[in-house]
Amino acid sequence: MINIHDLSFTYPGADIPALQGVSMDIAAGQFCLVMGPSGSGKSTLLRCINGLVPHFSGGSIHGSIRVNGLDPVRLSPRAMSQTVGFVFQDPEAQFVVDMVEDEIAFSLENAAIPDGEMETRIEQALTLLELSKLRSRKLETLSGGERQRVAIAAALALRPQILVLDEPTSQLDPHASEEVLQILARLNSQLGLTVMLAEHRLERVVPYSSQIIYLSEEFPSGLSGKPRDILARVPLNPPVITLGKALGWEPLPLTVEEAQKMVQIGYKPTRETNIDALPVSMGTNEKPKTIFIQVKDLQVSYGSTPALQGVDLNLYHGEIAVIMGPNGAGKSTLLRSIIGLMPFTQGMIRVGGKDVAGMSVADICQQVGYLPQDPNALLFADTVSEELLITLRNHHLDSSGTYANQLLDRLGLASKYNEYPRDLSVGERQRVAMGAIMVTHPGALLLDEPTRGLDYHAKQILLELLRGWRDEGMAILMVTHDVELAVQAADRVIILENGVITGDGSPTRLLTNSTTFASQVAKIFPGWGWLTVDDVIGGLNASEH
Repeated sequence: MINIHDLSFTYPGADIPALQGVSMDIAAGQFCLVMGPSGSGKSTLLRCINGLVPHFSGGSIHGSIRVNGLDPVRLSPRAMSQTVGFVFQDPEAQFVVDMVEDEIAFSLENAAIPDGEMETRIEQALTLLELSKLRSRKLETLSGGERQRVAIAAALALRPQILVLDEPTSQLDPHASEEVLQILARLNSQLGLTVMLAEHRLERVVPYSSQIIYLSEEFPSGLSGKPRDILARVPLNPPVITLGKALGWEPLPLTVEEAQKMVQIGYKPTRETNIDALPVSMGTNEKPKTIFIQVKDLQVSYGSTPALQGVDLNLYHGEIAVIMGPNGAGKSTLLRSIIGLMPFTQGMIRVGGKDVAGMSVADICQQVGYLPQDPNALLFADTVSEELLITLRNHHLDSSGTYANQLLDRLGLASKYNEYPRDLSVGERQRVAMGAIMVTHPGALLLDEPTRGLDYHAKQILLELLRGWRDEGMAILMVTHDVELAVQAADRVIILENGVITGDGSPTRLLTNSTTFASQVAKIFPGWGWLTVDDVIGGLNASEH
């Protein structure tokens, strides 16, 4: 179905190839996961499949690629679209019209499909993706999971034989992610559709995969094979694989269910944790904490639609608080309200003891750093160092550069001082954006989905930075759908649903038995109070002594 031989590609102006000598075969009907560190070429490889690379990107390409016998380098993406359906990481980026049915019809109209055939295909696509009840809805009113399903339906309407998706769950909560992946698995098994997707949240996708392609500096030509074989060889592993390797389980479990069976036959904990007896809030610092951000009875609406309904929240110096909840719960709205980007109809917000009413966004941001979902929105300068210096000048602060240089070093960006920020990897761009907001010495840091596009190693770098700032007394509030990140980062977890806080307490208390937000380890050892692989290893060591 897809045959790639010695494929190399270099973007215009780049010194290092994005792909170098990649060779692999993907048979028809595979559910293929493309994985690897950030910047390893996953998205580039996907874009080669339908001709977006090199037709839209430009650049130099060598080697051969055949997709169902077609050459996407010779043909255009439009010519390839009836063989390869493509779904981008951000579905809004590919939407053209504003209604669900019209969006699905758009690609069919461009392909000059006759009216009668078009109606049939629209109905089939709506049914396949369980969107029939939403056909007349405006796209802007849909949840993240619903928008992702519309994007998939629009791609499938052309009846491609291959569906390619770039990080399809990166913006989705665990429930919506599971819905999308189950639909992809059903299309794969029932229709024989070949599915090829790139994803960093491996714990979500590995259970559905029949083939894995791994790209990295160590394996520039790529590793390709069965999931268990590939994951046993590479360092980039979801928690269930990391746990299996640490405990020497054979065969290596790929799913929570397989790991649970290994636990039943190989290890039974001797002491259960009483989750309900745990304190409501637990932090790493037992000293009394002082409030830095106080939110009281906050109410925000989008027109007549309420987004936040009487939210009360205190954020303390020296803690990392993580907000979790379903798509559309109001999490991003809460962050934007705190820094003044979103007006509120009722309530009060204090930062550092001062009411923010009447304060400008710039004044609030001197005290509260804000990293939006897309760090590119904060990158304007020609060099990494200039990004930080611009912020200092805009706030009329000392821009001599001494502290900026120290901050770049701490962020691991000293060697990137004179580089163009948008040429950096996703993780590096995120750290540059973080430097630009941290250079003002804010007392608090707000992060909205900071792990989009980050591999496990890049997440660990982020965690170390956040923990360091937390230990220095900073108040950190992070919104994320990434359960595995949350259980490592959070001193405190806040659950926000339908604009209302429904839970506020320690990660162990709130997440161990959660049906939606439990980590893989919590599911493997239900009720034991373990959330991470380190918790398990520590618990096992303690039981041996």
